[in-house]
Amino acid sequence: MSLEKQSAARAAVEEVKEGMLVGLGTGSTAAYAISFLGEKVRNGLNITAIPTSEASKQQAEAEGILLTDFEHTIRIDLCIDGADEIDSELNMIKGGGGALLREKIVAASAKRYLIIIDSSKQVETLGAFPLPVEVIPFGWQVVLGKLKGMNARPELRKSGGQPFVTDEGNYIIDCSFKSILEPAQLETDLNRIPGVVENGLFTGMCDRMIMGMGDQIFSKERR
Repeated sequence: MSLEKQSAARAAVEEVKEGMLVGLGTGSTAAYAISFLGEKVRNGLNITAIPTSEASKQQAEAEGILLTDFEHTIRIDLCIDGADEIDSELNMIKGGGGALLREKIVAASAKRYLIIIDSSKQVETLGAFPLPVEVIPFGWQVVLGKLKGMNARPELRKSGGQPFVTDEGNYIIDCSFKSILEPAQLETDLNRIPGVVENGLFTGMCDRMIMGMGDQIFSKERR
């Protein structure tokens, strides 16, 4: 799968042009894109980037990519990111790495949102991958109860025996829904729960998907 990720990432990076402001995703596939962008920067490409996580920020700095933030701009030319699952309508589950809030903010600010995946991430129906729901620490148990009432099997994400804490200081509740038949509606319903900051459903946002499959590349544009 690593070769599929690399080939998708390399194809995506070809869309980055001189002077662009680029959103840098988070995760194993996005990390390849950051690495390939670093190569281009060292070969003379001038770009500026906004990372979606502290991990992506550290990698980009190590690659020599010039970074900025939303204090200096609110419009991104192109965002390149990965996905945990993506369906035929280009709806996605993201947030396995815990960066879903920043990822969605950056994606919503991008003129063009490009998703890169290996072939294992393409699914007919979303839901096999647990859906991350980011919540504030205060009252997370209340949110957990609400999620149980939505036919989910929710579980607080932990790291080292303690609650996993996002870059924004929040917790994540991973929800097993098995099958998500109406992702756009569920995305809205989840965000109406008091205490929920954001969730990992990204619907109607992806402009183009690039997938590595074996030694080939497949691409799909949003209709």
